[in-house]
Amino acid sequence: MNTAVIDPDPTGSNNAYLVKRKSGGGCQFSKDPYNLTNQHSRKAVGLLPAANGGITLITKKTKHQNRPAANRHEVTFAGNKSGPKVYKGIVNYTAKQNYRADLRREAVARASAIRESGRPKKETPEKKVRGAKGKAVEVESS
Repeated sequence: MNTAVIDPDPTGSNNAYLVKRKSGGGCQFSKDPYNLTNQHSRKAVGLLPAANGGITLITKKTKHQNRPAANRHEVTFAGNKSGPKVYKGIVNYTAKQNYRADLRREAVARASAIRESGRPKKETPEKKVRGAKGKAVEVESS
């Protein structure tokens, strides 16, 4: 009798998107564009930055599972819309498509982080001299 155990997930420990780190207790991360949380798991939906500060929502279709180019659906939200409108659009799209209700909060958080990263950084203002001794030193030096 053959008692060999068949692995239900042969690519579970290795794949092209897997990033293993020994630091932090041996964490495993994922570079998969469909993965929202960047943790090595089976959850899949993706958000990417688009041109002009927009956001592209990428989901997988149920049809054409064996054709990677055909089972991908992209929706782009323009960068000129306000944040809440974009977030509501993401939630509404995923709800209408019956797509992973447990990932809606992560999708909005990722969209918010993408919008925040596209915003220009403020310059730090010069330090002001404070106190009587500091002002006296500034007057002497100039």
